[in-house]
Amino acid sequence: MTATTALADAVLVLRPDDHVGVATRDLQDGTVLTLGSADGPGTVLAAPASAPADPPASTFGDATVPAVGDGHDSAPAGAAAAAPPAAAAAGAGAVLVVRQSVPRGHKLALRPVAAGEQVRKYGQSIGRATRDIAVGDHVHTHNLGMDDEDREYEFGTARVSSPTPAGPARTFDGYRRADGRWGTRNYVGIVTSVNCSASTARLVADQFRGRALDAFPHVDGVVALTHDTGCGLVPTSEGAQITRRTLRGYADHPNIAALLVLGLGCEMLPAQSLLDGLDLPADKPVRTLVIQENGGIRATVRAGVAAIEEMLPAIDALRRSPAPVSELVLGLNCGGSDGYSGITANPALGYASDLLVASGGTSILAETPEVFGAEHLLLRRAVSRDVGQKLLDRIDWWKQYTAAGGGTLDNNPSPGNKAGGLTTILEKSLGAVAKGGTAELAAVYEYAEPVRARGFTFMDTPGYDPVSVTGIVAGGATVVVFTTGRGSVLGCKPTPSIKVATNTATYLRMREDMDLNAGRIVDGTATVASVGEELFDLIVEVASGRQTVSEELDLGADEFVPWQLGAVT
Repeated sequence: MTATTALADAVLVLRPDDHVGVATRDLQDGTVLTLGSADGPGTVLAAPASAPADPPASTFGDATVPAVGDGHDSAPAGAAAAAPPAAAAAGAGAVLVVRQSVPRGHKLALRPVAAGEQVRKYGQSIGRATRDIAVGDHVHTHNLGMDDEDREYEFGTARVSSPTPAGPARTFDGYRRADGRWGTRNYVGIVTSVNCSASTARLVADQFRGRALDAFPHVDGVVALTHDTGCGLVPTSEGAQITRRTLRGYADHPNIAALLVLGLGCEMLPAQSLLDGLDLPADKPVRTLVIQENGGIRATVRAGVAAIEEMLPAIDALRRSPAPVSELVLGLNCGGSDGYSGITANPALGYASDLLVASGGTSILAETPEVFGAEHLLLRRAVSRDVGQKLLDRIDWWKQYTAAGGGTLDNNPSPGNKAGGLTTILEKSLGAVAKGGTAELAAVYEYAEPVRARGFTFMDTPGYDPVSVTGIVAGGATVVVFTTGRGSVLGCKPTPSIKVATNTATYLRMREDMDLNAGRIVDGTATVASVGEELFDLIVEVASGRQTVSEELDLGADEFVPWQLGAVT
């Protein structure tokens, strides 16, 4: 017996003029989707009608989903955007027959597309058809490829003024540092100048695991920040400078209340160079140990443990106090993305980011290879042409960098992304930029640069999650929100990482690793705005000390992965 269901119960249509919709359940070959009245046999949808010039955002049940670039306004539940305009053209009783099985989260063709033509989702091109696509086809890697057509760039044409939120100013409970910045955690950090001191740093940190810190309840832990470089690089090279900048960013981070710098002694990046010229706050205790000068590993471990034991009472004496949320720096990242990422968790995070920016705070979007293809939307929000041009300059750098490695930027998405329904980097990027909300783009930074501007900013990082988040934290992020469709388990000490699932199936399967379920947006039990507000509240609670699931599992030290560039000699 042929399965029959309403299209609105099985497919999410993001824009009325889109060529594809997103399946919200597994659709079998031959399934009949009704688009109009269920009376009579209906007619098979064959051709699209013309779409309005400026269509509203989509709806799905009671959920409202803003289209890319449209802000947070959305059509009321039951609006015409819930079905393709072709339904009206076909008349009451129109049906769409699924021609090939379409997994949940993947794309279903709502309109015919000829080979070579653009395929649109979010109202934007996500690629070109590599063969003729018929209504009811599964649209994926077998019939959709890259669209290399140049996008039209405009600078600052979509700038907005974020209204100050109504009501009392929001606060969080944080640690005020002597330089005026606010931390959300109270860590002792061991920063290593070279891989050769990594094992020694871990031996020191291991002495403070388990019940060793029970007498110091206001110390969040001792974290060894180890890495695989620090030597074999030309000191003046871009790679060496990035490593140094990253390590200095962690040394200066407001979530690190005390610091032990640990080196070997003969490396190209000496331990002292991580501190030279660094204006650390006066209330941050700092010790430097060099293994070769200190008598070897055992002697250095003893000295390191003694140094930290001396620091602990002063760090434990620090207390949280109320601070305006404008002092928060929020890192925005996604990983293990799927077909729902740009529909649920990412726009909800964008909503929360806008709330923070409107309150005077700062957010950092990153992953340059994963905004490629959507950069034109960010340029329209740039506060100046110089800011927009800096973003374009970083994308041009990436084109040259990937070409030198024998690849291109459209090598992305990953196999896991594709299994989750994403086909091209254009589709992935259009969903990824939704994390940045609608606020104007205030500044663009290179990897691990200190983020000093207020408002919504961008940092040039790779798309590889640990490397990207390491750069964001080095830049000063005091809270990170990480959205995931496939199920990432990343932590990022000394900054708490909030995990947001894009779909309910992943949330339920990995409930002990997720902090929030944004899949409710597609389920019809929540909206982008309601989840965004819930996420903003969670950010404030976590900034005030509430542990995330990553922190409960003590994750975040192994995910410290500075970006490595350049020849190793």
